Amino acid sequence: MIDQPLVSIITINYNESAVTLDLLASLRKLNYDNVEIIVVDNASPNDSPDIIKEKFPEVHLIKSKENLGFAGGNNLGVKASRGDYLLFINNDTIVPENFINPLVNTLIKDTSIGMISPKIKFHWDPSLIQYAGYTPMNHWTIRNNSIGYKQKDEGAFDQAGPTASIHGAAMMVPRTVVEKVGLMTEIYFLYYEEHDWCEMIKRAGYTIYYQPESFILHKESLATGKHSPLKTYYIARNRIVYARRNFKPLQLVISLLFQLFISIPKNTMVFMVKRQFKHLRAFWNAIYWNVTNHEIIYR
Repeated sequence: MIDQPLVSIITINYNESAVTLDLLASLRKLNYDNVEIIVVDNASPNDSPDIIKEKFPEVHLIKSKENLGFAGGNNLGVKASRGDYLLFINNDTIVPENFINPLVNTLIKDTSIGMISPKIKFHWDPSLIQYAGYTPMNHWTIRNNSIGYKQKDEGAFDQAGPTASIHGAAMMVPRTVVEKVGLMTEIYFLYYEEHDWCEMIKRAGYTIYYQPESFILHKESLATGKHSPLKTYYIARNRIVYARRNFKPLQLVISLLFQLFISIPKNTMVFMVKRQFKHLRAFWNAIYWNVTNHEIIYR
């Protein structure tokens, strides 16, 4: 029997201890024995994470003094980890017992892979797929599409292979890759940081991989809300930040022109017609942030 390398499982808790406990209960049933579990509480203002340690004493609970966002919280977990492989997983997920094995085995067999994600299915309907790989980022819209989204899991998306980007709800990265490329960029705070990290890893010569032999169930957007102004702000802000950090000059010009003459007017009109003024304010705050913050985000 081949020794199991140590896997550090890192998850973020923010005002959701009950949700995190559900994830930890499923992790406790894993048939992969050599793991350490790190929970980073991102300075939850309305929740005491102490119950996590009480119910799961084997967990390493880190209490951040401030909310560091998705990237910052995960980076804090990385600094405390010891594993050969780092598994970043959302706290609003449930995993089956054989979840880790296919991911680790794939990375062991092919060291050219820098990141790997499992198939992701919806918790509210496990017959439907949320993620089976990503299409490339569109240089006009700065959006990509999740392959298989809301399609029935009937075998059409069971082929493992390279994919354009990774899904932050569950991604495994070898420590050697992190040591070579660096940690996630913390400027994003929420959304697009996993895509940015993916591009950093691809530029270092690694492949991004989708492995459907492993899957998770995802409850989706519990911490931020599916349609909250907070989500509107960070997606609008970080879509442009991503382009500025990762697109080549001509691609960036094309993208910014599209945003200026099509995307921004369209979104403004939609929020106004729907009388979603909090979203409208959040959207324009995101645009303003990019206008006034330009010197610190280029790679």
